[in-house]
Amino acid sequence: MAPQHIAGIRIPDSRLARELTQFIRDTESDLLFHHSARVYCWGVLAGDRKGLKYDPELLYAAAMFHDIGLTSRYESSQLRFEVDGANAARDFLQGHGISERDIETVWNAVALHTTPGIPQFMRAEIALVQAGAGMDVAGRGYDDYSDAQREAVVRAFPREADFKHGIIEAFYQGLKHRPDSTFGTFNDDVLAHKDPHFHRADMCSIIHASKWHG
Repeated sequence: MAPQHIAGIRIPDSRLARELTQFIRDTESDLLFHHSARVYCWGVLAGDRKGLKYDPELLYAAAMFHDIGLTSRYESSQLRFEVDGANAARDFLQGHGISERDIETVWNAVALHTTPGIPQFMRAEIALVQAGAGMDVAGRGYDDYSDAQREAVVRAFPREADFKHGIIEAFYQGLKHRPDSTFGTFNDDVLAHKDPHFHRADMCSIIHASKWHG
């Protein structure tokens, strides 16, 4: 793990955080693990910049679990990968005596991290995981971070030279066996990009094909 302080960011070092980190480290690839750690860092920096009040440990837990649903342990799941990750976080935290209210916050943060337009109106931890993921994958809010902040975070949690292609491939591997789970999300963009035989579901066609007569 990286140093406990990065560009003013404190990485949680409680027993829970250490066990959680080891669990994710043992489960995810280096690419996903480093991505998840950076999501936490971007979330902290955004939260501090905006003056939000958040629980660093809950934010850390959600950031660490947010992409675990893409790993091979869910290769038979037909749920949205975000729900697999949210359920995994819930199961882990329940085993460590975390309150149901805090577990619900983490669950929502993981489940909603690919659903723009909603998290920013919810608890800060939920908003910040979505913001951090958007920054790391799509560069949303890139210029809101200083050069020094970006360099420090990437030094601590390296961004692979071909991260853009790597994260798309990670999404594809986690989604290709459950294409129906991508309906209504931007995850179907990944399948359309990687699989020439993939056909998106079209909501207007679904409405017209329903059994309603009018």
